Amino acid sequence: MASVRYIVHDVDQAVAFYRDSLGFRLQQQFGPAMAILERDGLTLWVAGPGASASRPMPDGRKPEPGGWNRFVLQVDDLEALVADLRGRGVRFRNDIVTGPGGRQILCEDPSGNVVELFQPA
Repeated sequence: MASVRYIVHDVDQAVAFYRDSLGFRLQQQFGPAMAILERDGLTLWVAGPGASASRPMPDGRKPEPGGWNRFVLQVDDLEALVADLRGRGVRFRNDIVTGPGGRQILCEDPSGNVVELFQPA
């Protein structure tokens, strides 16, 4: 089992994005603090400002959303999914790029966390 935790600004908004836009299934939600979602064997924990994972570190640094680390969702029809997500107002960091293994694009959840959408060659 693989689990990923993302720090988010708003748990309800994150749940709606991952469930309604990317096909995750909500397993459990702990009010506005945290939710657990699942898709294809990947468990995603989204932690809001009230979650213990969002508390400052001993040196004062505070966990925050964004950055470049990401998980990859393999999809069958990248162009159709990108068109659908653009229609929903989802932000993208780039356009579709082609590499030796396939095509990919980076989208952002409502808090700015990156999800790579990948269609193999």
